Amino acid sequence: MTYDVPFRHMQAIDPSSLTTITATLHAINRAMEDCRIAGVDPDHDPAIALLARHFATVTANRGDDDSLRFACSRRMAEIERFPALLTLAVRGVAHDRVAKERFHADGRKAMKALALEIGLAPGSFTISSMPSDPAIAGYVALSSDDISIMLSVGPLHEGNEVQYFAKRGPAAGQKLRFAPMRDFVRRARFAARIRRDLRLDAILPSPAPVENTATINREPIAA
Repeated sequence: MTYDVPFRHMQAIDPSSLTTITATLHAINRAMEDCRIAGVDPDHDPAIALLARHFATVTANRGDDDSLRFACSRRMAEIERFPALLTLAVRGVAHDRVAKERFHADGRKAMKALALEIGLAPGSFTISSMPSDPAIAGYVALSSDDISIMLSVGPLHEGNEVQYFAKRGPAAGQKLRFAPMRDFVRRARFAARIRRDLRLDAILPSPAPVENTATINREPIAA
Protein backbone atom coordinates (compact mmCIF):
# COMPACT_ATOMS: atom_id res chain seq x y z
CA MET A 1 0.00 0.00 0.00
CA THR A 2 1.27 3.47 -0.88
CA TYR A 3 0.49 6.66 0.98
CA ASP A 4 1.76 8.92 -1.80
CA VAL A 5 -0.51 11.65 -3.16
CA PRO A 6 -0.64 13.25 -6.64
CA PHE A 7 -0.97 16.89 -5.56
CA ARG A 8 2.72 17.79 -5.56
CA HIS A 9 3.17 16.25 -9.00
CA MET A 10 0.24 18.26 -10.36
CA GLN A 11 1.63 21.43 -8.82
CA ALA A 12 5.10 20.71 -10.22
CA ILE A 13 3.75 20.16 -13.75
CA ASP A 14 1.81 23.44 -13.63
CA PRO A 15 3.35 25.82 -11.05
CA SER A 16 1.67 28.91 -12.54
CA SER A 17 -0.11 29.63 -9.25
CA LEU A 18 3.24 29.86 -7.44
CA THR A 19 4.17 33.45 -8.19
CA THR A 20 6.21 34.33 -5.10
CA ILE A 21 9.18 32.95 -3.19
CA THR A 22 6.95 32.38 -0.16
CA ALA A 23 4.37 30.38 -2.11
CA THR A 24 7.03 28.30 -3.85
CA LEU A 25 8.83 27.58 -0.60
CA HIS A 26 5.54 26.57 1.02
CA ALA A 27 4.85 24.20 -1.88
CA ILE A 28 8.30 22.62 -1.55
CA ASN A 29 7.93 22.20 2.20
CA ARG A 30 4.55 20.55 1.72
CA ALA A 31 5.99 18.31 -1.00
CA MET A 32 8.86 17.33 1.31
CA GLU A 33 6.33 16.35 3.97
CA ASP A 34 4.39 14.28 1.42
CA CYS A 35 7.62 12.47 0.53
CA ARG A 36 8.34 11.79 4.19
CA ILE A 37 4.90 10.29 4.76
CA ALA A 38 5.10 8.23 1.57
CA GLY A 39 8.64 7.03 2.26
CA VAL A 40 9.96 8.68 -0.91
CA ASP A 41 13.51 10.05 -1.12
CA PRO A 42 13.00 13.79 -1.85
CA ASP A 43 16.42 14.00 -3.50
CA HIS A 44 15.12 11.71 -6.24
CA ASP A 45 11.54 12.94 -6.46
CA PRO A 46 10.75 14.58 -9.84
CA ALA A 47 8.13 16.89 -8.36
CA ILE A 48 10.58 18.28 -5.80
CA ALA A 49 13.15 18.87 -8.54
CA LEU A 50 10.67 20.76 -10.72
CA LEU A 51 9.41 22.87 -7.83
CA ALA A 52 13.00 23.73 -6.87
CA ARG A 53 13.74 24.82 -10.43
CA HIS A 54 10.66 27.04 -10.31
CA PHE A 55 12.56 29.27 -7.89
CA ALA A 56 14.54 30.52 -10.89
CA THR A 57 11.30 31.75 -12.43
CA VAL A 58 9.96 33.59 -9.38
CA THR A 59 13.35 35.23 -8.70
CA ALA A 60 14.14 36.18 -12.30
CA ASN A 61 13.12 39.82 -11.78
CA ARG A 62 15.06 40.29 -8.52
CA GLY A 63 18.29 41.50 -10.12
CA ASP A 64 21.53 39.77 -11.07
CA ASP A 65 23.80 37.97 -8.61
CA ASP A 66 26.13 40.93 -8.12
CA SER A 67 23.23 43.26 -7.29
CA LEU A 68 21.81 40.80 -4.78
CA ARG A 69 25.22 40.26 -3.16
CA PHE A 70 25.62 44.01 -2.81
CA ALA A 71 22.16 44.25 -1.23
CA CYS A 72 23.10 41.51 1.24
CA SER A 73 26.36 43.28 2.14
CA ARG A 74 24.52 46.57 2.65
CA ARG A 75 21.94 44.89 4.86
CA MET A 76 24.71 43.26 6.93
CA ALA A 77 26.29 46.68 7.45
CA GLU A 78 22.94 48.11 8.55
CA ILE A 79 22.46 45.27 11.02
CA GLU A 80 25.91 45.86 12.46
CA ARG A 81 25.14 49.56 12.92
CA PHE A 82 21.77 48.82 14.51
CA PRO A 83 22.16 45.47 16.30
CA ALA A 84 19.12 43.52 17.41
CA LEU A 85 19.94 44.09 21.08
CA LEU A 86 19.07 47.76 20.63
CA THR A 87 15.65 46.87 19.24
CA LEU A 88 15.01 44.31 21.94
CA ALA A 89 15.95 46.82 24.62
CA VAL A 90 13.16 49.09 23.35
CA ARG A 91 10.41 46.56 22.65
CA GLY A 92 11.27 43.99 25.31
CA VAL A 93 10.98 40.22 25.03
CA ALA A 94 8.22 39.37 27.52
CA HIS A 95 6.02 36.48 26.36
CA ASP A 96 7.92 36.35 23.04
CA ARG A 97 9.90 33.12 22.92
CA VAL A 98 11.76 33.88 19.68
CA ALA A 99 12.78 37.38 20.80
CA LYS A 100 13.87 36.05 24.17
CA GLU A 101 16.04 33.35 22.59
CA ARG A 102 17.59 36.00 20.36
CA PHE A 103 18.33 38.24 23.35
CA HIS A 104 20.12 35.48 25.21
CA ALA A 105 22.05 34.23 22.16
CA ASP A 106 23.17 37.70 21.07
CA GLY A 107 23.75 38.75 24.67
CA ARG A 108 26.13 35.85 25.33
CA LYS A 109 28.01 36.52 22.11
CA ALA A 110 28.33 40.24 22.82
CA MET A 111 29.35 39.64 26.42
CA LYS A 112 32.18 37.31 25.36
CA ALA A 113 33.44 39.87 22.85
CA LEU A 114 33.30 42.56 25.53
CA ALA A 115 35.29 40.43 27.96
CA LEU A 116 38.08 39.96 25.43
CA GLU A 117 38.00 43.68 24.58
CA ILE A 118 38.38 44.53 28.26
CA GLY A 119 41.46 42.32 28.40
CA LEU A 120 40.17 39.29 30.28
CA ALA A 121 42.08 36.18 29.29
CA PRO A 122 40.12 33.31 27.74
CA GLY A 123 39.23 30.87 30.49
CA SER A 124 39.44 33.53 33.21
CA PHE A 125 35.74 34.38 33.05
CA THR A 126 32.37 32.70 32.73
CA ILE A 127 29.24 33.81 30.89
CA SER A 128 25.92 32.57 32.18
CA SER A 129 22.40 32.98 30.88
CA MET A 130 19.25 32.80 33.00
CA PRO A 131 16.04 32.93 30.89
CA SER A 132 13.73 33.01 33.94
CA ASP A 133 9.94 32.86 33.41
CA PRO A 134 8.10 33.94 30.22
CA ALA A 135 7.01 37.31 31.63
CA ILE A 136 10.54 38.71 31.96
CA ALA A 137 13.75 38.69 29.95
CA GLY A 138 16.04 37.09 32.49
CA TYR A 139 19.67 38.10 32.21
CA VAL A 140 23.08 37.39 30.71
CA ALA A 141 25.98 37.73 33.12
CA LEU A 142 29.77 37.86 32.86
CA SER A 143 31.76 36.97 35.94
CA SER A 144 35.49 36.86 36.66
CA ASP A 145 37.62 37.13 39.78
CA ASP A 146 37.77 40.88 39.21
CA ILE A 147 34.46 42.09 37.77
CA SER A 148 30.80 41.28 37.24
CA ILE A 149 28.64 42.57 34.37
CA MET A 150 24.94 41.81 33.92
CA LEU A 151 22.69 42.52 30.93
CA SER A 152 18.89 42.54 30.89
CA VAL A 153 16.01 44.27 29.09
CA GLY A 154 12.46 45.27 29.89
CA PRO A 155 10.56 48.15 31.55
CA LEU A 156 12.41 47.77 34.86
CA HIS A 157 15.77 48.14 33.11
CA GLU A 158 14.97 50.85 30.55
CA GLY A 159 18.04 53.04 30.12
CA ASN A 160 19.96 50.89 32.62
CA GLU A 161 20.17 47.60 30.76
CA VAL A 162 23.75 47.01 31.93
CA GLN A 163 25.00 46.92 35.50
CA TYR A 164 28.58 46.30 36.54
CA PHE A 165 30.88 46.41 39.55
CA ALA A 166 34.39 45.47 40.66
CA LYS A 167 34.96 42.49 42.93
CA ARG A 168 38.50 43.44 43.88
CA GLY A 169 40.99 46.23 43.35
CA PRO A 170 40.66 49.96 44.10
CA ALA A 171 37.01 50.11 42.94
CA ALA A 172 35.81 47.08 44.92
CA GLY A 173 33.01 47.98 47.30
CA GLN A 174 31.94 51.04 45.35
CA LYS A 175 28.36 51.57 44.18
CA LEU A 176 26.77 49.50 41.46
CA ARG A 177 27.16 51.23 38.10
CA PHE A 178 24.65 51.29 35.24
CA ALA A 179 24.77 51.89 31.49
CA PRO A 180 22.24 51.87 28.62
CA MET A 181 22.19 49.27 25.87
CA ARG A 182 23.36 51.84 23.32
CA ASP A 183 26.66 52.05 25.22
CA PHE A 184 26.95 48.27 25.60
CA VAL A 185 26.83 47.64 21.86
CA ARG A 186 29.72 50.07 21.26
CA ARG A 187 32.15 47.45 22.45
CA ALA A 188 35.53 49.18 22.28
CA ARG A 189 34.29 52.39 23.88
CA PHE A 190 32.35 50.58 26.59
CA ALA A 191 35.30 48.32 27.40
CA ALA A 192 37.46 51.40 27.92
CA ARG A 193 34.76 52.87 30.17
CA ILE A 194 34.63 49.74 32.31
CA ARG A 195 38.40 49.66 32.67
CA ARG A 196 38.32 53.30 33.72
CA ASP A 197 35.29 53.13 36.05
CA LEU A 198 36.43 49.97 37.80
CA ARG A 199 40.11 50.99 37.73
CA LEU A 200 41.06 47.71 36.14
CA ASP A 201 44.46 48.97 35.02
CA ALA A 202 45.49 48.58 38.65
CA ILE A 203 44.73 44.85 38.58
CA LEU A 204 44.64 43.86 34.90
CA PRO A 205 47.30 44.28 32.21
CA SER A 206 46.31 46.51 29.32
CA PRO A 207 44.89 44.45 26.45
CA ALA A 208 47.41 43.84 23.70
CA PRO A 209 46.50 45.37 20.33
CA VAL A 210 45.00 42.81 17.98
CA GLU A 211 46.18 42.75 14.40
CA ASN A 212 43.41 41.71 12.04
CA THR A 213 44.68 39.24 9.48
CA ALA A 214 41.30 38.15 8.16
CA THR A 215 37.90 39.63 7.54
CA ILE A 216 35.46 38.77 10.33
CA ASN A 217 31.71 38.80 9.74
CA ARG A 218 29.89 40.13 12.75
CA GLU A 219 26.23 39.43 13.49
CA PRO A 220 23.97 41.79 15.43
CA ILE A 221 22.66 41.37 18.83
CA ALA A 222 19.10 40.79 19.99
CA ALA A 223 16.95 41.80 22.57
